[in-house]
Amino acid sequence: MNLKTDRNCHALYNLQYHLILVTKYRRNCINEDVFAILKDQTAKVLEMNGACLEEINYEPDHVHILLSAPPQASLAKLINSIKTTTSRRIRKEMPKYISEFYRKPLFWSRSYMILSSGGAPIEVIKQYIQEQGTEEHFARKKRKAA
Repeated sequence: MNLKTDRNCHALYNLQYHLILVTKYRRNCINEDVFAILKDQTAKVLEMNGACLEEINYEPDHVHILLSAPPQASLAKLINSIKTTTSRRIRKEMPKYISEFYRKPLFWSRSYMILSSGGAPIEVIKQYIQEQGTEEHFARKKRKAA
């Protein structure tokens, strides 16, 4: 087995996480322009914290992020930083658009979901994230609901 690892001073590691962030009240406010800001700012925050953005995609009310992080990373602080900086930047760069959805300075729900990605192969998780928002994804959701 050929396992890709990263290293720091005292460890070899391969830690990858699937993070899901939901908009406040699940409002459908993520569009292409908002997503471009989210993607750029998330990559910057992760890089500043020694982590890496592996994959990202969205649906109008939530975003899926696959990231890798070093063992010393505090995931709660990292997620808080992502949510704070992306929200601030979106509200700053798109105030008129966001005001259609929120009167107060809000964007993200307080909750989030983070999964370690050890159960499924990374390629399967990447494919799942890439399919978010596609017609195939919606067709699969309809078949499951029927």
